[in-house]
Amino acid sequence: MRKSLAVLLVASLSLSACSSWRESRMNPSNWFGDSTSTTADASVQAEQVNPLVPQKTGKGLFERPDQPDRSLPIAVISELRVDPTTTGAIVTATGIATRQGAYGAQLRPIVSEENAQNGVLAYTFRVIYPEDPTPQGPERSRTVTQAVTLSSQDLEGVRLIRVSGQQNAREVRRR
Repeated sequence: MRKSLAVLLVASLSLSACSSWRESRMNPSNWFGDSTSTTADASVQAEQVNPLVPQKTGKGLFERPDQPDRSLPIAVISELRVDPTTTGAIVTATGIATRQGAYGAQLRPIVSEENAQNGVLAYTFRVIYPEDPTPQGPERSRTVTQAVTLSSQDLEGVRLIRVSGQQNAREVRRR
């Protein structure tokens, strides 16, 4: 009983001394003060550099060259849907490729001043075909679907969404 009372007394005295540790310079949380707002240097504002990302200084010894874009527009756009969500919409396009094995489908935005003025959001449905010849096969095996998510900010002022392929384009108008 006496040992536990002594341990309790020593522990309570040690804990009461912790309040001075909080204000001490030895405490790592006191090494930096509170943050304050200041103006940035002009050199930093002009050059947006992330110090954690290394800068490219040319081609390194083992660096691969940039790959050329091998994607092509898909042959036919068979379906275009715009499904509303709580934060915007999901644009889903289904296309039929010219042959089997199409991969790497993308809905690439077409950015132009005319589209922006007319409230048109335009995309090109692009796929990559294998280098080796593949059979044409049935339509079901050549069907490719791709979707893109749009926020409410992206849809602001948009009255028409158009997805283009090689042979046709499909459009959806806002009601």
